[in-house]
Amino acid sequence: MNRRRFVRWVLMAGVAAGAAYWFFGRDDDERGKGAARYTTLPIEQGRITAKVTATGTLSALVTVQVGSQVSGRLQEILVDYNSEVKKGQVLARIDPLMFTASLEQARANAIAARGNLKKAQVQAVEAQKQFERIESLAARQFVAQAELDTARANAEVARATADAAEGQVAQTKAALRAAEINLSYTTIASPIDGIVVSRSVDVGQTVAASFQAPTLFVLAEDLRKMQVNTSVAEADVGRLVPGMAATFTVDAWPGEKFQGTVRQIRNAPQTVQNVVTYDAVIDVANPEVKLRPGMTANVSFVTGERDGVLKIPNAALRFKAPESVLQAAAAPGATERGGAAGGAAGGRPREASAGGSPKAPVPEEGQRIVWVLRDDRPVALSVKPGLTDGVVTEQVTGGLQAGDMVITDVSQAGGGGRRGMRLF
Repeated sequence: MNRRRFVRWVLMAGVAAGAAYWFFGRDDDERGKGAARYTTLPIEQGRITAKVTATGTLSALVTVQVGSQVSGRLQEILVDYNSEVKKGQVLARIDPLMFTASLEQARANAIAARGNLKKAQVQAVEAQKQFERIESLAARQFVAQAELDTARANAEVARATADAAEGQVAQTKAALRAAEINLSYTTIASPIDGIVVSRSVDVGQTVAASFQAPTLFVLAEDLRKMQVNTSVAEADVGRLVPGMAATFTVDAWPGEKFQGTVRQIRNAPQTVQNVVTYDAVIDVANPEVKLRPGMTANVSFVTGERDGVLKIPNAALRFKAPESVLQAAAAPGATERGGAAGGAAGGRPREASAGGSPKAPVPEEGQRIVWVLRDDRPVALSVKPGLTDGVVTEQVTGGLQAGDMVITDVSQAGGGGRRGMRLF
């Protein structure tokens, strides 16, 4: 009876020891193997669209600032914001009283100048006749030479006076024309067919045009044709060409995309806080007049498209393998499982450091190293990247296949596992 009890206790102790080893020793064995947790993303096949983004401002294709050539008080304003106008239509009038008075004075001066001209011409004719008579008498020696010289001088002075009077008439004509033009400037007319975008004045306000013409109205020629002026960074401007398609959104119409075409890339640089940008002008059709001048546009330029290509996550291209990954790739059996021990496919073989640790593979020029999980082991592959949209990149050449899981990050496992002591 005692012997049976002893055997029973021995069996129970063995079962307990096995359970303890399974719970505690197994975790320790796995940690001893250096198990790692890999963060991976799949390789997918599909379309890649490369874009350049920028912000810009909408404006009318042709915008005209209408000002005043003369100073005065605004007597009448005939249009307001959003008024449609035709070329030659009167927009406003300046009080013309002062300009009418100036015109009447110029007319009076012109009449007086013409009268003085006639008087001077008559005097010139009379002086010429007097000179001719004295000259005839002098030829017969009936008058002294001095009297002849005086008559000649009087005739020349009379002709000069007539010429001066003629010049005075021309001056008064010019002054009269200027007075007429200034009077016409009191009527401000539209130079184009369009719409009033802005009105800067009110009736009764005095405008001063002493140094420069003040802006009274801003007219847009046609809001059905607009343009976007964008600021493109110097790093991206080389990827843009005239005729390239562009799309943009505005806050006023969320979720709706508008289409445009690059018309011009201007060479004038703009520097703001040491950032150099260039203006890319986009032509936009606006048949429904949804877009308004001054709206902020978030623009995307399509610089390239590829369809049916393998897409490598950019995080995988940026991943730098730590020593734990290099050791796992160089572990015994890795060659049979994926060829990782000998080096990256298409790259230079890894060399051991002085301490015996493997080095990271070095890719050929123009290629990158991507780590992929195959049979639960990391394998380094050399790939040639192509077009990118900032998130994924095209594989031009390389050993990646659709469905491969590429490594983007790695962390050591066991941090959250149970720790304990082995009983045996």
